[in-house]
Amino acid sequence: MNGPRIVWLPDGRRLHMNHGPIDLVVEAFGAAGEVKAAYRQAARRFQTILGELVEELTELRRPSSLKRRSFAGPTARRMEVAASRFAEIFVTPMAAVAGSVADEMLAAMLAGRSLDRAYVNDGGDIAIHLAKGQSMKAAIAGALHGLSDRLVIRADDRVRGIATSGWRGRSFSFGIADAVTVLAKDGASADVAATLIANAVDLPRHPAIRRQCACDIQPDSDLGERLVTTDVGLLGDNEITLALERGRAVAEDYRRHGLIEAAALFLGGQSRICGDDFVEKATLLRAPIFKSHMEPQHA
Repeated sequence: MNGPRIVWLPDGRRLHMNHGPIDLVVEAFGAAGEVKAAYRQAARRFQTILGELVEELTELRRPSSLKRRSFAGPTARRMEVAASRFAEIFVTPMAAVAGSVADEMLAAMLAGRSLDRAYVNDGGDIAIHLAKGQSMKAAIAGALHGLSDRLVIRADDRVRGIATSGWRGRSFSFGIADAVTVLAKDGASADVAATLIANAVDLPRHPAIRRQCACDIQPDSDLGERLVTTDVGLLGDNEITLALERGRAVAEDYRRHGLIEAAALFLGGQSRICGDDFVEKATLLRAPIFKSHMEPQHA
């Protein structure tokens, strides 16, 4: 594996950081000296983050429980804390890896710094910082529906993390959601919740859905012999509705328990929204966030 690679993107204001499976876009806003220092801190933290995770990978691939385990690395601890909040069902800390990396990198940027806004985008799982009176827009690209729009997050909102999951994404899914996008208090929580809600959007044993053991596709998968979705064929409108309602029930339960702020679920051209009051306030539009970038906006 090549070592960490950190380069400026062509716009000269965003850093692209890549090391193995970790692929980040980082941007900060504020006084020039503070921004420069934040970027230095991010670059320094990025040198070690993957190595720390690899050292504890065996245990991170084992299921979490309501009783949290102890991990040495701060990113691993973030993963375990997030996963354990949802551990009444099967989940491993790996469900939180992208969001936790984003959270950890953002924390490194902010340490001792005074920034107006900042974000770390880990392949679409995003951690956000907003100082008082600030806001930020996420550009939402609807890869499956040909849609594109904006999600506005304000400093007084309880959202500092955005994550998306689905069977078409970069990670395995037990379900059939085209996409589930979650807003939560941090990237790690959003990441786990998106994974589990997407798992719940399902039609078990449906003949149009192809599944395969995770370990047959990726031998070291944390999901072992559990079946993951590899293809979704033609579904009827009523079947799509049933699958989405199953996912929405899980999302609503998480929202009632304070685990997430809002969620948007997509399948077969249909969508469901959890948290309409917040969605209306934040102007969340009904398009999946498979690819996104962040833009500054004053409140």
